[in-house]
Amino acid sequence: MQPFTTLEAIAVPLDQPNVDTDQIVPARFLREPRQIQAEIYFYDLRYDDEGRPRPEFVLNQPSYNGARIMVADRNFGCGSSRECAVTVLLDNGFRTVIAPSFSDIFFNNCFQNGVLPIRLDADRVKQIREMLHFSPGARIAIDLANQTVLGPDGKTDHFAVDSFRKDCLLKGVDDINLTLSYEGDIAAFEARQRETMAWLG
Repeated sequence: MQPFTTLEAIAVPLDQPNVDTDQIVPARFLREPRQIQAEIYFYDLRYDDEGRPRPEFVLNQPSYNGARIMVADRNFGCGSSRECAVTVLLDNGFRTVIAPSFSDIFFNNCFQNGVLPIRLDADRVKQIREMLHFSPGARIAIDLANQTVLGPDGKTDHFAVDSFRKDCLLKGVDDINLTLSYEGDIAAFEARQRETMAWLG
């Protein structure tokens, strides 16, 4: 997992509330390999019934090409639990999603995969989205260490983040990496256990 420290990038506004995981990765694609899933994210919103790109959908608009920050509406990532709803965002370059609220499972899956979910006040998030629509290609800067978001208007907002999750993102470690960092201690414990509890077999 790549560490997350600071990020300054183009941001894309997504105005729909309650964007669920089936919109991010439609269920019919769940058995596809990760590489294919990355190509079909938001498929039913990005394409019409004939498979043609919908020019009105924001992720199809050239001004937002290269965006690495998504600014969404409330309850983003709701619906069924599927980790690929996060990995397809990551595989398309997104390291941060800013929204007023998230599904709990999606929110936690973000941290496990190196994506930073940021909760900000709903009115402020709406204001940022409006600025991004007005000035396509506008950038946002994020500083995880200081827990700040610098908006397109130059205003700085502070966000809350769990200290443990923050430390893991800064170091680029997930739960598995963290556990493996204690491999020596685990081996020593198991050796002592074999000596003192031989009856365990």
